[in-house]
Amino acid sequence: MKSKWYMPANLFLAAGAAFSGSAWAVGDLAGGPAVRQLNLPVGVTKVAEEQHLLHNWMLILCTVIFVGVFAVMFYSIWKHRKSVGHKAANFHESVVVEVIWTIVPFVIVILMALPATKLLVAQKDTTNADLTIKATGYQWKWGYDYIKGEGEGLGFISTLLPEQRAMSNAGAKNAPDNYLLEVDNPLVVPVNQKIRIITTANDVIHAFAVPQFGIKQDAIPGFVRDTWFRAEKIGDYYGQCQELCGKEHAYMPIHVKVVSADDYTAWVDTKRKEAAAKQDDPNKVWTLPEILARGEKVYAANCAACHQANGKGAGPIKALDASAIVLDADHAKQIDVVLQGRNNGAMPSWKHLSDTDIAAVVSFTKNSWSNKTGQLVQPAEVLAERKKIQ
Repeated sequence: MKSKWYMPANLFLAAGAAFSGSAWAVGDLAGGPAVRQLNLPVGVTKVAEEQHLLHNWMLILCTVIFVGVFAVMFYSIWKHRKSVGHKAANFHESVVVEVIWTIVPFVIVILMALPATKLLVAQKDTTNADLTIKATGYQWKWGYDYIKGEGEGLGFISTLLPEQRAMSNAGAKNAPDNYLLEVDNPLVVPVNQKIRIITTANDVIHAFAVPQFGIKQDAIPGFVRDTWFRAEKIGDYYGQCQELCGKEHAYMPIHVKVVSADDYTAWVDTKRKEAAAKQDDPNKVWTLPEILARGEKVYAANCAACHQANGKGAGPIKALDASAIVLDADHAKQIDVVLQGRNNGAMPSWKHLSDTDIAAVVSFTKNSWSNKTGQLVQPAEVLAERKKIQ
């Protein structure tokens, strides 16, 4: 919703842009934030609409109370000031006044609590869901696993597109409206169906939040929480992690694509075929060129954010270029680091990656930059290490 100050603000900013010589032209993002948005979004779920309505009524009620109380207070101070001859009254308590100022606030609080409690209970009612999806927070991406309902068994990682990170590194000039919100694998759900989201985390506390759905649920390591939504309109909707989860916090978006029931069924069929095609045999023997090509993609999607594209690391992030553990001929040492992480989660566990992906990225690091070891790590080696730690 645009406030009454929207047009004056536009004129003011347009004038500023004219004098500055350049402007970053942005527009409202359908399903996401609006330019100079001052209020909660109306949203595309009943819960979001109720939140918006409740927020507005609460704001009006609090404003009326504020104006009423301070108007009486300032009037009394002005009207009965000493300079016009009024003298301070000398009296004890008034039972009538005390009863009034006890009952009236109590009634107001009850009137506020009833609709708020009703909405809160509705927000927590995750029963009878048509589809259940687990959202796992990682530093810094989301993992989605379809647990129950159509699409059961599907799972994938959702990561910010590399092009958007590149825009950020370049100063975000001429960035699109969906800047830092577009991902490679959006969460896809059907319209008009109840979607239960189970949240947890792999490393630190994250939060799964989509304002257009009126949901925000913390994702805590070792705990399982849940929330739900029923989107009533087809489209793309955006959110972000809303807990300060580390240095890449700003690069952890949520993109939910709401589609028709038929399109959702078609998407599930496509994802099943893709999953079957990507199913790797851990006993397959790879050649070095093959596995390096795959490892380069895995590294760019999962490792480059911290260790940098040049493998030099940054600050407390250790360099992979010329690293002793990377150069070591004992592959198990580096595989163990990737599988289990290090330093209490500073280096997160990547055991959710497939054996082939881990073998590929380890091989890539052993043969990139100055690390020209010629070593080749096979998926079977990763599988063997994985069994040791289970």
